[in-house]
Amino acid sequence: MVKPLLKIHRYFCRKPVRFFSLILLYLTAGSLVFLHSGIMWDSPGSSRGDAHGDSVVAAEMASRTAVLHVRGLGLMSRVFNKENRKAGGRRYGSAWKKHDRGEAGGKDYTSNWNRALKGRNAKEMEDGRAKYTGCYVDDTQKRALRGVSFFDYKKMTVFRCQDNCAERGYMFAGLEFGAECYCGHKIQAANASESECNMQCKGEKNNLCGGANRLSIYRLELSQESARRYGSAIFKGCFHRPDNVTLALPFSTVIQNMSVDKCVDTCTERETTLAVLAGKRCHCGFPTPLFPLHDLEEEDLCLHRCQGEEFESCGNEDYFVVYQTQVQDNRCMDRHFLPTRSKQLFALSSFPGAGNTWARHLIELATGFYTGSYYFDGSLYNKGFKGERDHWRSGRTICIKTHESGKKEIEAFDGGILMMRSPYKALMAEFNRKYGGHIGFASQAHWKGKEWPEFVKNYAPWWASHTLDWLQFGRRVHVVHFEELKRDLFARLKGMVQFLGLEVSEERLLCVEGQKDGNFKRSGLRKLEYDPYTPEMRVHIDELIQTVDAALKKRNMSGVPDEYRPR
Repeated sequence: MVKPLLKIHRYFCRKPVRFFSLILLYLTAGSLVFLHSGIMWDSPGSSRGDAHGDSVVAAEMASRTAVLHVRGLGLMSRVFNKENRKAGGRRYGSAWKKHDRGEAGGKDYTSNWNRALKGRNAKEMEDGRAKYTGCYVDDTQKRALRGVSFFDYKKMTVFRCQDNCAERGYMFAGLEFGAECYCGHKIQAANASESECNMQCKGEKNNLCGGANRLSIYRLELSQESARRYGSAIFKGCFHRPDNVTLALPFSTVIQNMSVDKCVDTCTERETTLAVLAGKRCHCGFPTPLFPLHDLEEEDLCLHRCQGEEFESCGNEDYFVVYQTQVQDNRCMDRHFLPTRSKQLFALSSFPGAGNTWARHLIELATGFYTGSYYFDGSLYNKGFKGERDHWRSGRTICIKTHESGKKEIEAFDGGILMMRSPYKALMAEFNRKYGGHIGFASQAHWKGKEWPEFVKNYAPWWASHTLDWLQFGRRVHVVHFEELKRDLFARLKGMVQFLGLEVSEERLLCVEGQKDGNFKRSGLRKLEYDPYTPEMRVHIDELIQTVDAALKKRNMSGVPDEYRPR
């Protein structure tokens, strides 16, 4: 009996074997403990009476086991480091890795706003971005919100759900079961008691994300240019019946038990971009000069309940409800290099963050020709700007993107479109691009650190000098304000095409209006929760705005728009 015990003793005296044996016992014991607690745990999902609750329990179990193994590996690492230090070994590691872990540790900077919503009532919900509407019943067979949906059983937050729905143009965002996000254009369900929306969000324990078959729903305060959706279709609005319906909308059919879905599906099968509802009749077509979708009517004029869906409006004989389908309008998608090399070089010049990339997208669709660049940006080339690789003097592109503002650089062009934007917006857009990429966002650490004050100090004067230089040294300058281009895209883009010496195709311009956003658009909902500009910054920027305004008027141009001066 003594000899076997002596052998076991010697076995465990060997450090590596002893260490791995202890770790194995530790992991086994820990797994059994968590398995036992998982079996005894009463999951909220079990009240649903379906497989969904079981899957959530399994997900929770998997995440807990993963945490256990990570802790075990952490213990293993600490033991080995201890042994290395004893042996005089060197510890490897980089300081930037520790910094990244701290910054990416899941801190949610929207938590202050979300905390303010906890214990809420209907009068306390609005903060300019989203308004809490209440707790609603959700039926798995007939959803309250019928747009897109996504789940995240580890990191779901109220803001994340709202941001995703807003980015896709939906009017409502709803959270359910602590981890599910649903988007929709209309709420198609009855209210429930607030006490039934009682489950904490998986990604923020200080806020509620609905309950079992219960949705916490928010109405999103989208900007005017944001699209409203119904399922996969974009709601365009209520419009008066065109004078010649047959020519304006060539395909038409009567649908029994009419609904938005039925008309959209019909027009999608016909490969048209517009689904137009007029009572029982569904029209399909494209935006044309006969039906340009420019004269929007009050939505009340289109109120007429669909026969097949009580929550939807199907318009009537005189006022049509219009949706844009997922069919791509190919009338403005063809783009080429110029057939012959141009003898004139036109610039598309702007201060960074003033919408140059968006303007390039619009010009390419409106003219059918590629734009070039004074620089080279691989990400833009990969997104379809094929003129990005051409030398800016090649003469094969319709205009050249540039941020240059020196006398020599400006005089190299025969003329230029000068894109301008409010410095308050342009500076923030360029700061986001600088630290977050073309459609990303700078982190809170950058906004609240020394980077932002230094950026404003150096870039704000450049915003003014860029415009002043082009007004002074430019041979022919056509000024376009970003804000006015968004407000009246058809007329402003038409003027840009004419300045470039090309004939205007109204059908191409109408096609552009339906695809105006392009691939570089930041979410309109995600924004800072505070004003990053100090009073001193504002005094300085306002002085620059006044200087630029005076210079424009001196050249007999209209001054800066009202949006340049925040109220």
